[in-house]
Amino acid sequence: MIKEEYRPEGTESAGDRQYLESEQSLMRARDDKAILQARCTLCDSGHNLYVDLGPMTGYIPREEAALGIREGTVKDVAIITRVNKMISFVVKDFITVGTRRMAVLSRREAQERCRTHLLNTLEPGMVVEARVTHLEQFGAFVDLGCGVISMIPIDRISVSRIRHPDHRFVCGMPVRAVVLQVDRENARFLLSHKELLGTWEENVRQFEPGQTVSGIIRSVESYGVFVELAPNLAGLAEPAEHAEPDCCVGVYIKSILPEKMKVKLAIVDLGDPVKKPAPFTYFFQGDRMKDWQYSPPECAKVIAESF
Repeated sequence: MIKEEYRPEGTESAGDRQYLESEQSLMRARDDKAILQARCTLCDSGHNLYVDLGPMTGYIPREEAALGIREGTVKDVAIITRVNKMISFVVKDFITVGTRRMAVLSRREAQERCRTHLLNTLEPGMVVEARVTHLEQFGAFVDLGCGVISMIPIDRISVSRIRHPDHRFVCGMPVRAVVLQVDRENARFLLSHKELLGTWEENVRQFEPGQTVSGIIRSVESYGVFVELAPNLAGLAEPAEHAEPDCCVGVYIKSILPEKMKVKLAIVDLGDPVKKPAPFTYFFQGDRMKDWQYSPPECAKVIAESF
């Protein structure tokens, strides 16, 4: 379990509020080397950040605003996109500018400490809490803590295939993920998400033949239409005129075949395109996975993974 001080950016805690009550409490935060979070309000022309600490303003010099800025491996967009967002930092010092007292902060130090903690503690199979930061065609980037970023590749988001991560996530969304790899040499982490969304058997248990349910068309092929019933469950319907990917659809469940891991469907009604990601449920609630078998026991085709 990741320590609370290394939580993803965008979450406040009682500890934050206690340390942000006064200049004296901020001095205590400095002495305690506490990692806090508060809202960034400004990025100046020199790409220095300013943070609302309550009793005073916090100042983060450009090179202390993000890991990699000092080394030139990270672009300044990583700084300017912090405005109006909660960011992690440690209090380093206090200065007087004119008549104003300001706290000098370092986000970089908070990130370095968090990254070291993650590299020392994370192992394949561990389940972590994260927050979605941005989405690209090839995957979802998530904050593991203090703005330390990892990625969930698009093919690891769910069993049901999607064309873009925004079909499943929105920025700022809290998510859970399984650690696939920890690259300690390059200080990188690779995550997966689909294992937490349940096996074929767990998902299909929500349905039965004879029901008419809603789904989302995920792909249209010459031989049929793949309809997502849940993020980790899709069925095949016969070809249908005007069927388009990412549209809502009403489907009749003709049969469920565990030995073939198939759900046969018939399209009843075509709806409009989906405008926002459908809600999903995490079937796995533990802190660590040893193995995961998606396919049902009676199916000849085994889809399994070990961590």
